[in-house]
Amino acid sequence: MDCQRIVLPEGDEERTVMAADAIIREKLCYLTLIADPDEVEKKVHQYGLKNIEKATIVHPKDHPKKQEYTELLYEIRKSKGMTLEEAKKLVEDPLYLGTLMIKAGDADGEVAGARNATGDVLRPAFQIVKTLPGITIVSGAFIMILQDQSFGEDGVIVFADGAVHPDPDEKQLAEIAVATAVTTRSILGFEPRIAMMSFSTKGSAQHPMIDKVVNATKLAKEMDPSLIIDGELQADAALIESIASSKAPDSPIQGNANVLIFPDLNVGNVAYKLVQRLAKAEAIGPVLQGMAAPINDLSRGCSVSDIVNLVAITSNQAAGLKSRKSKV
Repeated sequence: MDCQRIVLPEGDEERTVMAADAIIREKLCYLTLIADPDEVEKKVHQYGLKNIEKATIVHPKDHPKKQEYTELLYEIRKSKGMTLEEAKKLVEDPLYLGTLMIKAGDADGEVAGARNATGDVLRPAFQIVKTLPGITIVSGAFIMILQDQSFGEDGVIVFADGAVHPDPDEKQLAEIAVATAVTTRSILGFEPRIAMMSFSTKGSAQHPMIDKVVNATKLAKEMDPSLIIDGELQADAALIESIASSKAPDSPIQGNANVLIFPDLNVGNVAYKLVQRLAKAEAIGPVLQGMAAPINDLSRGCSVSDIVNLVAITSNQAAGLKSRKSKV
């Protein structure tokens, strides 16, 4: 795949600069740092970095495309009451500038959050980049790497949504399933086998919460007929062949799910943390999905390696989205 262009709006943040040096050394992607070049240079000398000179550095207050991006932001937001003066001010905000670079076609994805709160990272993303066609909801997927490789895809299972949307309705739940399939294909490179999770398997109980999962499964299949998807399924019927053969003998999943879609954030968040702690699984994410371009949020307590890993994931997402668009 072609090397993707990833922008880091927190370009002078200490861990970000160190991660950028490693990313360039490993040739994971092309990087743009939004920062005062003098501040980056100080970090380069402080830590003896050797590769950062190959990154593009964009000063948020002084760069050749400032007027172009100002006009772009104004055109996008003027219907919401934004003035040209407000656009001129916001375009100097690195988080807005990063998303404008993506919208203008000058970058393919963004990673931020080492020093900014999640809401600050996502606000310009929602306003400028927005969601994929047919998708109205952004969700968060966790890539769970288990020690027991008999589960999922050689021990890898994708959980969603474990981070963003508290209580999706059936259409939104279907969209989460479809978006998670795209994430799975783009980042992990295997075909998703999706289990729509519930406390019931194939009508073993009756409740409106179960109806939501059943209807979401049907909608997801309509949205993407290529999906291998089934629901409603309990966890054991989704993950263990012998139990699936008795509880859901006609299921296309056959107890071999490698993607689990949870009915709400309560379940998804609790599930990933339990598996992470009790099964000593590695949890990578959340990977934000459903955006028209990949924009991912770091924890403010992230490590240098966390930034490197998320940039690699974002690059794979960007390549996968391009590939998907080329086939449409």
